[in-house]
Amino acid sequence: MVELEKRQAEFAKQGIGVAAITYDKREALSHFAARKGLTYPLLSDPDFKIIRAFGILNLTIPKDSPAFGIPHPGTFLVDERGFVRAKYFEADYRDRFTAANILLREFGAATTEAAGEGETRHLKLRYWASDAAVRTGSRLTLTVDVELKPGMHVYAPGVKGYIPLQWDLAESPAWRAEEPKYPASRMMNLPVIRETVPVFEGHFRIVRDITITEREAAIGPLLDRRREFEVESTFRYQACDDKVCYPSQTVPLRWRLRLEVLDRERVPDTLRR
Repeated sequence: MVELEKRQAEFAKQGIGVAAITYDKREALSHFAARKGLTYPLLSDPDFKIIRAFGILNLTIPKDSPAFGIPHPGTFLVDERGFVRAKYFEADYRDRFTAANILLREFGAATTEAAGEGETRHLKLRYWASDAAVRTGSRLTLTVDVELKPGMHVYAPGVKGYIPLQWDLAESPAWRAEEPKYPASRMMNLPVIRETVPVFEGHFRIVRDITITEREAAIGPLLDRRREFEVESTFRYQACDDKVCYPSQTVPLRWRLRLEVLDRERVPDTLRR
């Protein structure tokens, strides 16, 4: 909820209002909003009418439990007519798409957070993370923008006989990485050698999601005194122009992120359900 507050203006630029809905009492939500400085609406649905209407009531909770009525956590994008245009949910309730991740996916909103640059004789790289500050369970997006120099192309995944573009992320118990998503490639005909191969040219973007583990014990050894840690990866490619195929190159990419402390303070007993 605090992250939504930080990103509220960015959603507003896209014509999107922000609100959160829970089964908690109005008094509990007012207490939480005042403590965290939230300015967007927190909606109380103690009878679960809206939660049921969206089909997200957690029916695994026994009806005699004080927690009955809690929804499956997630995010909906709803248009002005009330139609759901997108939704973001994870199988594990501890994992959450970050607000910046959703902004990037829906509107291509780039950030300058945890950013870096690199350049070789064949291309320029700019890379960033949707979020520089994360929590356990955060699902964020890492992005690599590639600008090939004039006349250059690189080989797309699936090519035969050449070295394809490959973005490898370091394995760690601190995060779970999804496969990278590459743009559509172009089939290039090489008449001299009678081959047709998939390539990338010009400017293109690659994205991949990672989810920070919900177990802080797994990420703890990576943290420095500022609670920062690095996600390391390598970007390998083979570039060619219309005359020469150059030796493959590997460029290191590093994202420096900060792990925020989870807010575990609860509302007073008198305000709980």
